[in-house]
Amino acid sequence: MSEIKAFPYNEEPEDVKIKVKDYWRKRSEIFSEARHGELHSSKSELWKEELLSKLPARKGLRILDVGCGTGYFEMLLAPEGFQVTGIDLTPEMIEEGKELIRRHGAANAELLVMDAEHPDFPDETFDCVIARNLTWTLPHPVDAYREWYRVLKEGGVLLNYDAEYAKGFHSFGQTENLAHKDLSEDLVEQCHDIYHMLSISSFDRPAWDLEVLPQIGFREVTADTTVSDRIYAVKDEFYTPDRVFGIRAVK
Repeated sequence: MSEIKAFPYNEEPEDVKIKVKDYWRKRSEIFSEARHGELHSSKSELWKEELLSKLPARKGLRILDVGCGTGYFEMLLAPEGFQVTGIDLTPEMIEEGKELIRRHGAANAELLVMDAEHPDFPDETFDCVIARNLTWTLPHPVDAYREWYRVLKEGGVLLNYDAEYAKGFHSFGQTENLAHKDLSEDLVEQCHDIYHMLSISSFDRPAWDLEVLPQIGFREVTADTTVSDRIYAVKDEFYTPDRVFGIRAVK
């Protein structure tokens, strides 16, 4: 396989990961409350419809949610009969997520502290790997894609939802980003600093993902740039002006 081009880091990648982890640690409590609110909003049905339309139509699938945060997708998909494992680098996120799962009684779901770039599972463990708003935070996105490919079974599906948040930070006024309305100025600035530390902030996406994934071995790679039109059409408290795209690929 030819080497996949990546841009240089402004700092050592592991130093960036420490800062990303610290950012989400500080956000974990307000993030958890936001996801609790989202679970009881119209967004949950929209996201459930989105995911079920892209996942294989059978019960009992083993799903890995990488960068699961406080377990939002777990609470949507576990009641549908899927076995969902969520992993996140930030212990505080996982603890908040376990409490949310307890409050909502989501069966068939577990949350583990684990690095999404280095999932500690055997080859071909999962039928699906899903992610939301994770890839933009990764110092090693190519390595992550390779690892997600590794843990997928043959014929397994990758669903990755993300946006060009670094570019959007400079393109949109922050007053438009209602999902960040409760963030302190310090957290907003910390998020902005992280954007500039990560090589992926320089990629043109999802074009970059569509180029990289087939090189890793994925097939049937497609990108849906209309996700925001369906899920973020209403400017409610979860609204983000950044154009969310969805990538689907098959191993």
